[in-house]
Amino acid sequence: MEWRQKALEYRPFQSGASIKMTNAVCNSYNKSWVVITQCRLKALQRNKTILNVDMDFIHPVNDIDVRIQILRKGNGYKPWLFDISFDGCKFMRRPNNPAVKTIFSIFKEYTTINHTCPYDGHQGINKFYPNIDNFPIPFPTGDYLFIFAFDFLKKRTFDVNVYFSYVEDIL
Repeated sequence: MEWRQKALEYRPFQSGASIKMTNAVCNSYNKSWVVITQCRLKALQRNKTILNVDMDFIHPVNDIDVRIQILRKGNGYKPWLFDISFDGCKFMRRPNNPAVKTIFSIFKEYTTINHTCPYDGHQGINKFYPNIDNFPIPFPTGDYLFIFAFDFLKKRTFDVNVYFSYVEDIL
């Protein structure tokens, strides 16, 4: 019995939390600026899906305003943790907003939008999977919605909505 307790003491903490993306919806409100060619989830395993978003920017863009919201489901989706608006080009030049930096670090390695303005041509997110170890914010169990809204020249141009479930099973 004593060796079991020692084994449990030396075992590193294992989180039973899991994230599963359930839907992705992308909308282009101005197809003369942004054409979205792909916005879909692909199931790899029962509890693992990846996100692919491909879009083409028709004209070079130097003025991008971004709004990020996290909503939690409970009698509809309600504002929950973040509702942040910021200048996207300024952030890419000098990433000094800690909340935005935290969110951007989740998908930075999967995107082509990791350079400074201007943005032109093909952009996207390829094979994004939210790894629980890289998820910096602990969430309570529930269904969530990430909304990424992009304004070019102060007009809503496109948005990416990602729905996901977070399940926290503490071992």
